[in-house]
Amino acid sequence: MIIKKAEYLKSSASYEQCPKPDRPEYAFIGRSNVGKSSLINMLCNNQKLAKTSAAPGKTQLINHFNIESAAKEKAPVTKWYLVDLPGYGFAKVSQSSRRRWEQMIENYLRKRENLTQVFVLIDVRHKPQQVDIDFVNQLDKWEVPFTLVFTKADKEKPLAIERNVNAFLDVLRQTWQFLPQHFISSASNKAGREEILNFIQEKNATFLSE
Repeated sequence: MIIKKAEYLKSSASYEQCPKPDRPEYAFIGRSNVGKSSLINMLCNNQKLAKTSAAPGKTQLINHFNIESAAKEKAPVTKWYLVDLPGYGFAKVSQSSRRRWEQMIENYLRKRENLTQVFVLIDVRHKPQQVDIDFVNQLDKWEVPFTLVFTKADKEKPLAIERNVNAFLDVLRQTWQFLPQHFISSASNKAGREEILNFIQEKNATFLSE
């Protein structure tokens, strides 16, 4: 996939305020400080697209980006939305703010009709975190389609990456019949970029053919 255009569109405080659901949409979410903005920028080949911050909990709204892509240089252009969602888990915010975020995110995930796939970002440097397990179990309960993206692979050795990914999947195996698809990525060396974009391209083709 070739990204032809990637631009910020709007920020919404609720799913009702989101842009018209007239194209496939891909949302990115994860614990605070998981490297979400860096991954989005890497995928879109634009380091200034999503705002990165060292302070967890910076993203507080549903942020839509307008993306135009093509399978190859002279192929037809496909338009789709990329969505940067607020992180879950630790953030230095009040309980009332956190509850408001959680309700906003839940409504978006359950009611946004053109939501094609949610990418759940997991920091590959850590052993399975309960907050991540709980979140993917909740998505499964809501029947929201999702894919795992293990981030920051450049910061660990291959054996440690394999160990932590397998440990996470082993936890899911205890209660899941089928495991979700997963990718291993790094915003620094662009690992996983081609695989994730090809996956989106396949989903776009399915969405547009329905």
